[in-house]
Amino acid sequence: MKDKVTQSIVLGLDLGTSGVRAIAVDRQGRLVAQSSQAYPLYTPRPGWTEQHPDDWVKASIAVLQDIALKLQNAEIVALGLSGQMHGMTALDRSGAVIRPAILWNDQRTKDAVAEIEANIPRHELIQRTGNRAVTGFQLPKLLWLKHQEPEAFDRTHTVLLPKDYLGFALTGNQFTEPSDASGVGCLNLSDRQWDTDILSAIGLSPNLFPAVVKSTDVVGHLTAEMANLTHLPVRLPIVAGGGDNAAAAIGLGILSNHTSRGSLSLGTSGVILAPLTQPTPDPEGRVHLFCHVDGGYHLLGVTLSAAGSLRWYRETCAPELTYEQLSDLAATAPVGSEDLIFLPHLSGERSPYLDPDARGAWIGLSLAHQRSHLVRAVLEGVAFSLRAAFEVIRPLTMLDEFVTTGGGANSLFWRHIVADVLQVRLVQPSAAEGAAYGAAIVAMVGIGWYADFETLIEKLPPIEAAIEPTRQLVYNEQFDRYQSLYRVLKTDR
Repeated sequence: MKDKVTQSIVLGLDLGTSGVRAIAVDRQGRLVAQSSQAYPLYTPRPGWTEQHPDDWVKASIAVLQDIALKLQNAEIVALGLSGQMHGMTALDRSGAVIRPAILWNDQRTKDAVAEIEANIPRHELIQRTGNRAVTGFQLPKLLWLKHQEPEAFDRTHTVLLPKDYLGFALTGNQFTEPSDASGVGCLNLSDRQWDTDILSAIGLSPNLFPAVVKSTDVVGHLTAEMANLTHLPVRLPIVAGGGDNAAAAIGLGILSNHTSRGSLSLGTSGVILAPLTQPTPDPEGRVHLFCHVDGGYHLLGVTLSAAGSLRWYRETCAPELTYEQLSDLAATAPVGSEDLIFLPHLSGERSPYLDPDARGAWIGLSLAHQRSHLVRAVLEGVAFSLRAAFEVIRPLTMLDEFVTTGGGANSLFWRHIVADVLQVRLVQPSAAEGAAYGAAIVAMVGIGWYADFETLIEKLPPIEAAIEPTRQLVYNEQFDRYQSLYRVLKTDR
């Protein structure tokens, strides 16, 4: 006889770049269980990043099995989706994967970006989609496929974003939602549908893309086959969810009508998210404008190598030290690292330069510099890269504080540097469970547990004490140097 059900649970599933994470959340938003599993990242050529969608599915089945085992006495009532944005999974007419998925940080599409901008004036593209053409977006990936792998393109019936491919594997239905679709490069923000004029201008059919639904829509139910593999209930409702940044923001209580508070992530990449009630792009497209899962919008500034820069430094120069030891070492160097500046453009740069050929550097090295200066300069350089994006965002918003997340935010020392460089207050959530948690939050609204996000957000964990900026003059002066160095070092590679 089956044990009595003790509680009702929703699941959130986040398909990240390094692995997948599933969490279980109760009706009060409390974390009940979690599971994660890694999968490989492939770089077949310099600047290329790919993954096998089959790896996503296998890992997702494994974590869902683990969650189901941990929750044998619970009633699992829904599953929400989140995942890495911008990737392209090409499927044939039968739904089979044609080639490895091309990921968000892949830089092979420089020529395709030029083709888009040659056919569509940049200002028009920004006004329609909120963004200029970007190498990491899905649309130029599709053009690259058309020109470089024409046989694969001819077989392509549909292209799906990573989390939406996972939704297809779970339900058999193909769909997307606005927060992720607005990072494709051809979603018209006025009606949140594919822009047929843009696609016509570059010779692509809108039929290549799935239907766009609301982020809170139930897009299908778990198939019998997947229920058998995962040990989850047959016909479990699957909610569309959101792109990773939007989902993570919702999990932190960042709503588009609460425009004074944004989020700042110090993960592998660094991300500033600023909520908006209306679609207000930067006229030059230096930062992104995407749809939010609550029906509003948000600006997004991205530096591609944030905590990734520190990881690179540790793996290359100090593998014997922990991240905590690196932070302690950096704290022994003076503010400004004695005029040593680090440019964290280790894999190109997104905001505000949108330059896939940008490269990193230490500038100002002398015999007086020690390892402590090098580490502190890395931390400060990442903060400068975030400020470069924030300088574009600031005039378009009313932000006065950021909620900080990501592995790098575990360092109180690094958070102080970021607060001082950006000259803005930082607050820390008492719990930050990332995009998987946000996906579960979206699922709660999607199945009607809560009428809206406003009601639900009141139940989320509280915010901890703030870090106030000290507004150190040296950082203002160094930031000016930082910006000039990018221009000086830029070449026509």
